[in-house]
Amino acid sequence: MKDKWNYQGTEDYVASEELQEIVNVSLAIGRPLLLKGEPGTGKTLLAQSIARSLNRPLLRWNIKSTTKAVEGLYVYDTVQRLNDSRFGDGDVSDIKRYIKLGKLGESFTASEPVVLLIDEIDKADLEFPNDLLAELDEMRFHIPETKEDIQAKRRPMVVITSNSEKELPDAFLRRCVFHFIEFPEDEMMRRIVKVHFPELEKKTVDAALKKFYEVRSRPSLQKKPSTSELIDWLHALLAFGVDAKSLQDDIPLLGVLLKKEQDFGGKGRVTPIRSRLY
Repeated sequence: MKDKWNYQGTEDYVASEELQEIVNVSLAIGRPLLLKGEPGTGKTLLAQSIARSLNRPLLRWNIKSTTKAVEGLYVYDTVQRLNDSRFGDGDVSDIKRYIKLGKLGESFTASEPVVLLIDEIDKADLEFPNDLLAELDEMRFHIPETKEDIQAKRRPMVVITSNSEKELPDAFLRRCVFHFIEFPEDEMMRRIVKVHFPELEKKTVDAALKKFYEVRSRPSLQKKPSTSELIDWLHALLAFGVDAKSLQDDIPLLGVLLKKEQDFGGKGRVTPIRSRLY
């Protein structure tokens, strides 16, 4: 069995040495791991990989613009209690029946250590990270309605992702270890591609990566294609029988890589790239 501080990636996730190191630092000192990087660089998938590597359950808290910090701790279902009081269904004096733990609360009460993913924290309002400072620091919280203190039975591994849509407060940053996932260069990208397409011919990989990085290098792109879009593109190329020779003079199925109409060309935009369906 792997050492609990010996994350080395998994068969389906290629992690750089720097990324492996910071994951193990987070595990060793019990601090949340804050990940930034371009969308599609594998921040969310890393949490899944860590959970598989450590053989831990994964809990995922997807953050939206309307998400409040307390929802991750617990929710008091007052509507259900009111309905029960009106229709005589159950003992409404037992408030515990109407307390539902959120994902952070579940991670604290789990009987075994878990990996908790707080995904896209920067989507929430500016106060959201500050509202979690004490809970993430002390691994405990209080439920006023029941006068209960919830203390983590086993400290969860907390992975937090951000797409840098908002700046996170310094007080929150001080409580995390941080890693910026750089966009993979050619060698790392080849390792990633090999995980997904172990039988793909080298000449096809060479041709596809050459065209992919050619597209990414265009300075006026509003949205550069990501690693996940490269993988989707390779799936599409294989599905339509596009080989290395076909990629020499053309970039087919471009709609898999580019997602904004401005990036397909036009006046004052990047030079148009031919895109045809095979």
